[in-house]
Amino acid sequence: MTHPTNLGRRTLIVGGAAAAVTPAWLNLAHAQNTPIKIGFPVPLTGAFSAEAQDQVRAAEIAIKEFNDSGGFNGRKAELLVRDDKLNPGEAATRTLELIEKDKVDFVVGSLSAATQLSINAVCRDRKIIFNSISQSDAINEAKDWSLYTFHEALNPHLTAGAVGRYAFPKFGKKVVYLTADYAYGHEMVRGFQRAGQSLGAQTLADIRHPIGAADYSAFLPRIQALKPDILVLCNFGRDLVNSAKQATDFGIKANTKIIAPVLLYTARQAGGAEAFEGILGGTSYYWGMEDKIPAAKAFNDKFRKANGGAVPSDYGALGYAGVRSMLQAVREAKSTESLKVSIALRQLRYNWYKGDQFYRKCDHQSVQSVVIVESKSKDMKDKYDVFNVLSIEAADEKNLRSCDELGHKIST
Repeated sequence: MTHPTNLGRRTLIVGGAAAAVTPAWLNLAHAQNTPIKIGFPVPLTGAFSAEAQDQVRAAEIAIKEFNDSGGFNGRKAELLVRDDKLNPGEAATRTLELIEKDKVDFVVGSLSAATQLSINAVCRDRKIIFNSISQSDAINEAKDWSLYTFHEALNPHLTAGAVGRYAFPKFGKKVVYLTADYAYGHEMVRGFQRAGQSLGAQTLADIRHPIGAADYSAFLPRIQALKPDILVLCNFGRDLVNSAKQATDFGIKANTKIIAPVLLYTARQAGGAEAFEGILGGTSYYWGMEDKIPAAKAFNDKFRKANGGAVPSDYGALGYAGVRSMLQAVREAKSTESLKVSIALRQLRYNWYKGDQFYRKCDHQSVQSVVIVESKSKDMKDKYDVFNVLSIEAADEKNLRSCDELGHKIST
């Protein structure tokens, strides 16, 4: 009775030892076959859906580019797109699912100042890198920031500042703001006002409207009565389209220059030449830069090939850059571990589509150029040729809020 028992015990011991060794090989093989998963929560439905869909199209190009060039140690990348419905609660829920259910390695995305903060909070608590591709000032501030927080997009302080520095000396100092009543609008107004202080700009009124408003007729008589030199449309997506159309129809342009902190390519396409004629604004990217910037031409050609000859939008390009930066950092770090990849991202110098960029070390804000464009209605080569590039404000850390102001103890 003793012999079989000992034999059985020895068999279990040997078998257990084999089991202890075998999973190491199996785990290695499994790791090499496991895709690098990037969660991509964006508002596929709602007022910003056109911009979000372009973000997805461009992000998929970065994924394909990475995979076609061999991936990382044989591992390919995969984009997991989720609809955050432009709602902070929904964004947090989808992000939590991506991390805990889908086991994503990283998160890139967002198209709202509000949703990106909720996405960031979920990622920060779980030590998963989040690279935001939407404008926000708050995400760089110490209270919302972490080692795992990166911001590929421009921020309102930088964008509005560049547009204000260009527009106020040329078109006048008396300013009215028509502002979407949420973080994006508020932060843009603050950026204009700070840039305008040294230029003598005067705020006549900051008129606020709810996000997703369809009718601006109640605001326009007041704006006209104030007789501003400049009307600033501090809104986004369909809000920008609707307010630009109605301001044009009301005759505001007769005595007032209309500008926008972010003059969206997709909004201009949706609103048309007449509604946007002469409106000036800032952008992170315009495809027409390809005549002078080789990286823009290379990116545009890839996008055209994948999308039937269409050109990428400004926010689409951010989707591409946000994902490509993440995957390049994986290669630089030789790892998918968040902390190692974070360190690699902090050191990254890159030129994916618009010129040289890098992440400022104190807050992980991408330091980059701001493009000043004006909508045109004449001499267009084709339906994509909608803007004239008036100026490019070069990448410069001095145009950002200081690290100390943001609450970071270590400055660059």
